[in-house]
Amino acid sequence: MSPYFILLFSILVTQRLGELVLAKRNTKWIQEQGGVEVGQSHYKYIVMIHVGFLLSLLGEVLWGEAQAPTWFGVPFLLFSIIQIARYWCIYSLGTFWNTRIFILPEHSPIKKGPYRWVKHPNYLIVMVELLVFPLIFGAYYSAVIWSVVNFAFLTLVRIPVEERALQGEFLNTVD
Repeated sequence: MSPYFILLFSILVTQRLGELVLAKRNTKWIQEQGGVEVGQSHYKYIVMIHVGFLLSLLGEVLWGEAQAPTWFGVPFLLFSIIQIARYWCIYSLGTFWNTRIFILPEHSPIKKGPYRWVKHPNYLIVMVELLVFPLIFGAYYSAVIWSVVNFAFLTLVRIPVEERALQGEFLNTVD
C-alpha cells in the first residue's frame, strides 16, 4: 500500500469531517433564520453511501489487489480540479451550504458562482469525485459500484426532493 494512499485518504476523510462541522454550523444559522429541513428521511442513506464508499475504498486498497495505474496522474488531476470546484460551491452558497436540504421562506435560490450555469454543481462534483478518487489507486470496484449507487440515489431521490423544495412545495409541510 502506498503512503500516498494513506495521505490522500486521510485528507479526504478530514475534509468530509470538516464539511460536517461546517454543515452543522450552517444548520444552526439557517434554523435561527426560520429555515426548515426537508428530506430528513433519506439523509441517512447519503451518510451510508459515503461511509460505504470510504470503507470499500479502504478495503480494496488495503486488502484487495488494487494498485495505482501508470496513468494515475489523470484521475489525480481531475480530483484536484474537482476540489477547487467543491470549495467554489461552498463559498458561493456561504451559510446556505449544507449536507442537508433546508427551506428558508422568502429566499430565492442562490445563482452565483457555479450555480449560475449548473443547477446542482455540488452533486456533479461528488459524482466525479466518487469515480476518480478510487481510480488514482486502481480501486476499480469502488469507483464503479459507488459511482452507480450514488448516481442512482441522487437522481432518483435526493435531487427530486431538492427540486421540490426549491419550488416551494414543502413550505407548509415537513418531510
